[in-house]
Formats: sequence, C-alpha cells, structure tokens
Amino acid sequence: MLENSYGLTFFLKSPRKAKDVRVIYARVTVDGVPKEKSTNEKWDINRWDQKLGRAIGHKEDARVLNNFLDSLENKITNKKTELLNLGKAITAEKLIMVINGRIERRNKVLEEFKEHNDEIKALADVGELSKATYAKYEKAKDHVSDFMMFKYKVEDMEFVDLDFSFINSYDLYLRTEKACNNNTTLKYISNFKKVVLRAIDKEMIKLDPFRRFKRKRTKANKRPISSQQLYILETKKFSTERLSVVRDMFVFQCYTGLAYIDVFQLQKSDIQVGIDGEWWIISNRQKTAAETKIPLLPKAIELIKKYENHPTCLKRNSVLPVRSNQKCNEYLKEIATLCNFNFTLETHKARRTFASTVTLKNGVPMNVVKEMLGHASISQTEEYAITEEVSIGLEMKQLSEKLKTKDYPKESLTDMLKHMKKEIAVLEKCILTPGKKLASIEELNSIEARMTHLRELIIENAGL
Repeated sequence: MLENSYGLTFFLKSPRKAKDVRVIYARVTVDGVPKEKSTNEKWDINRWDQKLGRAIGHKEDARVLNNFLDSLENKITNKKTELLNLGKAITAEKLIMVINGRIERRNKVLEEFKEHNDEIKALADVGELSKATYAKYEKAKDHVSDFMMFKYKVEDMEFVDLDFSFINSYDLYLRTEKACNNNTTLKYISNFKKVVLRAIDKEMIKLDPFRRFKRKRTKANKRPISSQQLYILETKKFSTERLSVVRDMFVFQCYTGLAYIDVFQLQKSDIQVGIDGEWWIISNRQKTAAETKIPLLPKAIELIKKYENHPTCLKRNSVLPVRSNQKCNEYLKEIATLCNFNFTLETHKARRTFASTVTLKNGVPMNVVKEMLGHASISQTEEYAITEEVSIGLEMKQLSEKLKTKDYPKESLTDMLKHMKKEIAVLEKCILTPGKKLASIEELNSIEARMTHLRELIIENAGL
C-alpha cells in the first residue's frame, strides 16, 4: 500500500526548564499524520544543525551521535519497505515503533511451528485435542527441520524465503530420504501448510508458496473382512489367553463399529438401556467428541458378559480388558497368520467390517450406519461402504435372471403351458432312454428361465 506522503526529521525538544542541552526527538509523518518519540539522546543546541537534523562538528561525540541517528533512519526506512512489500498499511505509528527497538517481532518458520505446536499441546493437556494430534505435528516439525539442514544447511528460515521450489524439494525429500509413501508425504505437507497459512493470516508472508503445488492422494484399498472370514475368526481356538482376548476385542469392534480408543475407554456405565428396552452403547467418540448411540447385537452382549468379572475390567471399570494399541496390532498380525488370512489385521479394519460386512450388507440404511459410526457426514460413511464380492455376485445373478426372462416374447398362459409340456417331454425322453445324451447346461438354463417366467405369469393371472 503506497503512502501519499512520508517524512522523517530529528529535532531538539526543549524541556520545561530550557537549557542548552536538550532531548533529541524523531518525528515521522505519513499522509500528514505526525508521530513523535524521544530517542533518549541529549545534545547541545549550539552544536546542532536543525535543517540537517544532525550534530555539528567533527569531534568523536558528534560522529557517534550522527551514526546512531543514521542507523535509526535506516531502520525506519526498512520497516516502511517491509510493510510495503507485505501489502500492509503504512502509518506513522507503526514506523515510530522502531525507535528504542520496539519492533514487532516476526517468527521464523520453525519458531512459528513451535508456537503452533505449543498451542496444540496446551489443548491436548486439557482434553480438547488428543496427545496423538500433538505428536503428529511434532513429527511434521522435525521433518521440516531435518529438510532445512539437509537442503540449505540452516537451522531455520524466514517465511519470505519459502517458495514453490522449497515446497517441491520438501515433497521430494519426504519421498526419497524419508521413504514416505504418497499419502504419508501429503499428510506431512498438509500439516506444514497449516503453519504457513497461519503465518499468512498473521501477515508474516504475503504469497502462499503452496498455491501452485498440486498433488493427489492415492485412494487406499482398505477392505473389511468378509462374513466367512469373520466366522473363522470368531470360532478359532487359540492356545494363549492374550490372543483370545485381542481376538474378542476385535470381534467386539466388528459388531459395534467402535474405534480402538473408544473400546479402550468404554466404561460399564456406557452400557445403558435404550428407548426400546434393549442394551445400547451411549457414549462420546474420543476423536471427535461426537455422541455415539449403538444398539448392541447379541455377539457384542455375549462378549461383555464374558469379561464382566475379568480382573482388568474390575480394576478399570472397563467393558473389555483392552491392551495398548501397539500390542493389539502386534497380536492381530499373529492371529491373521494363525487364521491363514492373506492380509494384515489391524484395529481399524474392524470398524470397516462393522460398516460394510455387518450392517450395510444386511440392509441397514447408510444414514443409520453414519449415526452409529459417529460420522459428521454421509461422505465419511461412504468411504467405509466397501461391498463384498459376495454381495455384488448375488445382485448381478438376480439381474442376470431378470434379463434372461425378458428375452422371451410375451406369450399367453396357454401357449406357455404347451411349450413347457414339449420341453418336459424332451427331458423325460432323455432320462428314460438308455444311452440318450442329456440336454446341455445351456438348454437346462433356458428351461429353468422359462419355468420362472411361467410361474410369474401364473401369479400375475391369479392376481396374487
């Protein structure tokens, strides 16, 4: 933003009791608005050039004072240029703040990142955010710090030095030096971008260095386990209690849709009688604090009763004796091997299984599943709605049968019965005649389709 006028002068200001030695003041004027401030320096009026605003003479004290005033003038000019480059309003009040070192401090990149993370930690300490969220941002900050040292050999940088080249190089660094996959790389970059946008909002940087950086996430194929695999898991006998307990926790998740942390924190008081007189889970999700209301299926109730007197549950007043997430995932890998699964079991797969295999596959509407999962929008739930091949196969088989019957021209009921009698006679002859070749599969399928169509005609004519 350009000012209409700008001026800077240094002058001597007389105190109440006028003396030859007076205080040196600076006056900054922008758009006709003046602001004055003392430099805290004093000088003899007889050795001062009011027109130049400088001390007169070649003595050492005059030279030192003039150097000081030149330095102040440069600071004020630099502040004016900085405000201009950032597109911020230039005022006399902002410029006069430079006097006596009163300059608005601007964080460097990692300093601002640390300030951001300290705020996240404070919110995590009072329960507003999770400890995992703080750890996520700390990891992102460490990666940026490592990259600056790797690429530029510096411990920190100014925000104005961030540009597309920096972002693009950081993206490459994460993929190569840190061996992060595409989605993990974009997650770290997204965390860093939040800090950069924060700096833009604080007017520490004018242009967004991410404005030309475009990358797409890889859609992950996070499949649930099938009905058959769930049955194998439920009925598998394990030789150790630790595997049985973790398996039961996973199965409980499959029938409730709860995330690991929500099962870990699930208290007996969260199991309540619902409006229908049946047992429900009524609690809040740890991740989003959204209220969760889930009617309990028989299998889930069975597991609750199984562990109601377990020492860990009695001590913690918890529903299940859940171990740490790290241990659970470690044991689930072992369980998958013992069950001969060709995929890895992990705690979040159970939540997807509840959404797809247990509920949506069995006709529970998407909006109902959304409420039980505690999702904010239906689009979140749609990501979980991965239909099994079995469901797809059944639907396509039904469609195939419908299409077959539509291929036949409409016939009267009498004509249809005549055709069916001839076809049945052919089948009888094939069966009763020794050595006679039976009809082909295609012929049998055709007859089956005709019989289905005939049944529909009979029902239609009978008014059923």
